[in-house]
Parts: sequence; C-alpha cells; structure tokens
Amino acid sequence: MNKYLNEAIIGNKNMLATFTEKGELQRLYFPCKDNKQYIDFFHTGVKINTSDLIYLHDDINNVYKQYYDTDTNVLNTEVVNTYFNLHMLQTDFILMKENVLVKKYLFINESTIDLETKFYVHSGLLTDQNNMVSARIIDGGMSQYAHDFSVSIFVKDYDILNHQINGSKNTIKRGEIQDKDYIGMSADCSVCYDLGIIKPNEKKELYLCVMVGDNNNVSDLEDEIDRIKRIDFVKEYTNVKSYWRKYVRIHNGLNLKESENSYEEKIYEIYKRSILLFPLLTNQETGGVIASPEIDEERTQCGRYAYCWPRDAVFITKAMDILNMDKETEKFYKVFCKKTQSKNGMWEQRFYTDCKLAPSWGYQVDETASVIYGVYEHYLATKNEKFLKETLPMCEKAISFLKHYVKDWLNLEPEEIANKDKVKEEMEEQLKKHGKERKLHISYDLWEMCEGVHLYSLSSIYSAFECILTIYKVLGKNVSDFENNRLKEEKVQKNEKEIRKLMIDIKNYIDQNLYDESKKSYVRNTDDKKMDISILGAVTPFSVYKPKEKKILNTVDRINLSLRTYTGGYKRFENDGYRNGNPWPIANLWLTLYYLEAGEKKKAKEIFDFVVKTSSKHCLLAEQVDNNTLKPDWVIGLGWAHAMFIIVLERLYK
Repeated sequence: MNKYLNEAIIGNKNMLATFTEKGELQRLYFPCKDNKQYIDFFHTGVKINTSDLIYLHDDINNVYKQYYDTDTNVLNTEVVNTYFNLHMLQTDFILMKENVLVKKYLFINESTIDLETKFYVHSGLLTDQNNMVSARIIDGGMSQYAHDFSVSIFVKDYDILNHQINGSKNTIKRGEIQDKDYIGMSADCSVCYDLGIIKPNEKKELYLCVMVGDNNNVSDLEDEIDRIKRIDFVKEYTNVKSYWRKYVRIHNGLNLKESENSYEEKIYEIYKRSILLFPLLTNQETGGVIASPEIDEERTQCGRYAYCWPRDAVFITKAMDILNMDKETEKFYKVFCKKTQSKNGMWEQRFYTDCKLAPSWGYQVDETASVIYGVYEHYLATKNEKFLKETLPMCEKAISFLKHYVKDWLNLEPEEIANKDKVKEEMEEQLKKHGKERKLHISYDLWEMCEGVHLYSLSSIYSAFECILTIYKVLGKNVSDFENNRLKEEKVQKNEKEIRKLMIDIKNYIDQNLYDESKKSYVRNTDDKKMDISILGAVTPFSVYKPKEKKILNTVDRINLSLRTYTGGYKRFENDGYRNGNPWPIANLWLTLYYLEAGEKKKAKEIFDFVVKTSSKHCLLAEQVDNNTLKPDWVIGLGWAHAMFIIVLERLYK
C-alpha cells in the first residue's frame, strides 16, 4: 500500500474512510474527521480450492475497476481474478445513522468449474497507547480494542470457520489460520468464513461490518452487534444512495446539468464530487473543516493535513454558500471561529475541528484577516444582517489585533507607544515563552514556507479592513447591543478613520517595497523577490488593485514566464522545492479567477482546462499534479482546491 495516496473517500457526519485504487481500506476516522485514525492495515482475501490466499487488493491475477455509485459516497471496487475467473464486487458505504462501515461483497463464479471458497479478514489497528491493542473473538467476527475504543468486525449470516489472534501475518498467506484462544493481546487478528462451493454462474453475497465505538463491557458490545446484525442492509444500501443523491440535488447551487460534451460532463462530475466532499471534511457540531483527509500522520514529508486552517476553511465555506450550504457556513463562524479566537483577537495557524489548538510552527496573520473577509462574504451570499451583528464583536476584536499588528509591521508607531501596546506585549510574551526572540511583525506566508512581510498577507489585511468598513455601513448605528449609543457611534467613527488611514498606508507600503522596478512586477515579500502565484491575491480575492492596472499586467506577464510549466500547469512560486516543485491546481484556479476578473474568459478557460484534465479518475482534485504523468502526486480531495473550483465555476456560469 502507498500510504501517502488515497484514491477515494466516503463517510457520514462522524466517520471518514479512505481507500486505495484497489479498494484497500487505508484509514478510518471516528468520532471526528481528524481524530482518531484506527487502521494500520485491513486486508481481505479468498482461498479458492487449494490455493494460497488471494488478496483482493493485491494479486498478480487480479484486474481492477473502481467507481462511485452515481452522485453518492458509495464506492464500488470490482476485482476479477483471471486465474479462477472469479468476479468479486466490493461495495463500501457508511450508514447514515450508525457508526458502521459496511463492506458488501458479491462473488460471481464466471468459470466452468466449482469453486470451493473461503473468505478471510486480516486486521491490524493503531493506538496512541504504545500499540496496546487486544482482541477477542465474538459472534460472527472479532473485536479489537484498547482502553478507550473498540473496533468490531463481523459478518451477517455466516459463522466463523477459523480464527487467529496472535501472529497471523504469515499463516494467513497460506490460508492456514488456526488458534484455540478466543482472546489475546495482539493488534493482529484474522478470521475466516466458509462460503462453501460457488457453482458456475452462481452468485453469493456477504456483508462485512466494521463498527467503531467505545470499549463497552462485553454484554453491551454483544447487544450492540446483535442490533446491527438485524439491520436490513439491502434497504440501508438504498437509503444511503438516496440520501447522497438528494444531497446533491439540494446543493446544486449553480443549477448545472449533464452535458453530452465529454469535457463539460467532467466539469459537472468534479462539481458534484465537490458537493459530496465538503460534508465529509466538516465537523457537524462545530463547523470546523479539515484541509483534507490525512495522508502523513508521522509527518515524514509534511506537517499533516487533517486540521482546520481558518484560511482554508474560509474559502471552503465561501464555496459552501454557493452550494446552498449556508447553515454549515454560519456554524463555522458562529461556533468554530468564536471558540478558537484568542483573547488578543487573532487566530492561530490551525486547530482540531473540535476547536482545540493543533500543533503549529508559527504565526500566519492571513489566518486572522481571512476570517473577517469570510464573514462579509457570507453576508453577501445571504444578506443576513442578524449574522453580521452576531459576529461583529468577534470581528472588531480581530480588527483591533490587525491594526496593532500592521502598525508594528510597517513601523507606523513610535517605539514608546508601541511598547505600551497590550496586544504587542502579549504577542511578544508568547514568543518569549517559546524561546523566540524576534519582532512581532514576523509572520509566515500562506504557504508556510518563509517568514517576513508578505504581499499576500498585507492584501488580506487590507481586505479585512475594507470588509469591516462595509459591515459598519450595512449595520448603520446598530453596531452593538447599545443601539444609537452616541459614545459607541463616535468610537466607530474614530475606528473607521483609523482603518482608512491604515489601508492607504498598506497600499503605499506595497507600492514602495513590494514592486521590483528591475523585474517590472510585484514580488512576494520584502526579503524574497521570487514570483509567487499568491501575488494575485492583491487582485482576487482581496481587491487591493484592479486587474488591468499596469503594474498588475506586468506581474501577470512575469507569472506566465516564471511559473507556467510545459504541461500548462502553474507552480506556486519559483524554485519550489516541495515534492519536486509540481504544478498546483490551486495555482491554475487562481490565475483563472484573475483572467475572469480581467474579462478575458478565453484565457481563463485555457488555464482552467489543466485542472479539469488532471483531476483524479473519481473527479477529485489533488494538492499537486505530477508534471510528467499529469496524475495526482499528493493529497487527493484537497478542500481548498475544490472550493476554488466552485468559486471559478460560479464566475464561468454567471
């Protein structure tokens, strides 16, 4: 298994599961989309007549085909073993009202001989407790458990033929598992079911359940398993498909329809897959949205992905608004953002979706600015003034932080005043606690690659300031619970005046320090003159500049010269060393938005085409695309990429 690449994603409001292109279960998350992950390995296979075990996910004689049921999060993996001519269809779906992954298997004998068939499950779990996982045999399967959880794997309508709790890694390959013990200390456990003889053209069906929950006492667990076994899985399969198809219909915010044109049809399929992806990334209780399903828990090649970056989530929720998911968006701002905002008004780099602080390595000021932008964008989508009023205290707190931050950043305050700034003192104190003696204005860029004063970050703050001014205008005097309070009104007016001055200062600073006359273009930060696709953030979405201003046109010319690859894909920035500096669909989508903003629809579609043709076979968008093979090269199902895709589509189909 390539543990760094998943091919497909399914889930419900509590569970998320990922699979390889051959149907192997890679990861299973519960009770949140970011915590916990239980699967070390999960293998299924068949022993036919006197053969060794034929793994469904890995056999030289297996031919594979994988697809979702239309407009659903139900995954099918067809496996045809050409040696025995046994056709096996694995259908994976997660029940909507139960924390159960159902794996439906259909076996069809397409040979001319009888096939005596046994079905095997070999499971290993992970835990954060020094891998202290135990196992016991239960009615119809096995339960693997630690102190705080259990994963029960069982079959409906078939009894266990054989089992092995300890050390079955080698014996199961020969289909020879045998163990007298019904309980033991091992994360490695196998069970076998006898399907009997499958005659030529005969079909047999098996439902395998994977149930996750607390480590309840034995009696309660047995009762729960018995209850699940009584479920009509045929009916539930239909219900799950119906649920997701209805979900797609309800959230078809752009009213797109099928097309006979194959290119347009693929766009439509990516669009629908985006609709189906967003709820799988979202914590239904808090509104927090993970960036993507996790692929690198041990941080061997990256800092992990199953966290909520406020910035990523802002753009995902903007896409959600386009898709009639405004309730989910509102929950993100009114629950997640309120709970995660620091006392000084800022948001940290990233969080768990339950609102707890996640591991981070620095400050990103655009995380804070983006939330203000997102609040106003949600208002534009809904015209909900009540929402604006409810979130105003949060926004004002963040704006206060950004004002102080900018003043220090741009050296606009005398030192003696800055030293009295409580926000500044609090921030610097935090830095000292972490052993970092450095100026407050140091911030990571949006890519989290370098520290400094960045054009994108400044542009995001400029936009946040512009948004709060517009929010004040929309609300009029009703800007607090003390409506028509003269002192409050005067305070707001003073704040507005200060913000307008800071916006001018930001723009002047960018023009004076972040435009390279020798290159005739804007550059990404004051210390690094590289071209960076995020420079376009100054035009879209943050509207610091108009798309056809001379300096912007010069910059776009340099972006096309410096960042475009021979395949038509665009890199994030010059000399990007992360995973070989591949093109990013986000970069293409950003440039697409720019050309749409500039009124150049033909160019926009040309850039957009790369994103469409490099989507995965399931129409999921990756973080990166291999520049040689044009296949996804890293995280598949990146929320930010899908969000940008939806935002582009809205502009294309206006």
